[in-house]
Amino acid sequence: MELTATTTVRKPAEEVFAFWRDLRNLPTFMGHLKEVRTTGDRRTHWVADAPFGKNVEWDAEIIHDVPAEKIAWRSTGDADVPNAGTVLFVRAPDGVSTEVHVGLVYEIPGGAIGKAVAQYFGEEPHQQLDDDLRRLKQVLETGEVVRSDGAPWGKRARKEFPQRPAQPLSDAELEKGPDA
Repeated sequence: MELTATTTVRKPAEEVFAFWRDLRNLPTFMGHLKEVRTTGDRRTHWVADAPFGKNVEWDAEIIHDVPAEKIAWRSTGDADVPNAGTVLFVRAPDGVSTEVHVGLVYEIPGGAIGKAVAQYFGEEPHQQLDDDLRRLKQVLETGEVVRSDGAPWGKRARKEFPQRPAQPLSDAELEKGPDA
């Protein structure tokens, strides 16, 4: 699976890069990520939530590290979820903000069946990445992830109010009308 997403953060590239580069910060805005632990100079160990209350784990290494511009990594060894990714930090035209461009490639455990099961339980990967970048923007611009009174529990709210990508209404729903 390949995913891409972009957001603009009203902070300088150096600050956005430094926050992301301290990989321990990633679980503060990445909804499924539980822990990133440094295990060497450019090596880390990752733990993430998976469907059915399970965890997936992998080791990764940073393969490109250009301050205020780019971070790229890939999983190593026998990863539960083989993956690789790149984050580009591009100065926005306003001269103040930073465009954050994320590209991820990973293998979903269970292949197409695993993807279908995850989507059934409200775990749509494109939506997850968009949500993660929205939370990154919130953390960097306000210092916290904004929570509503309706869902003050953060990550736990996903289980109670799963999000799914928008889909067209069925013929039956269209016939019912807006007041049904």
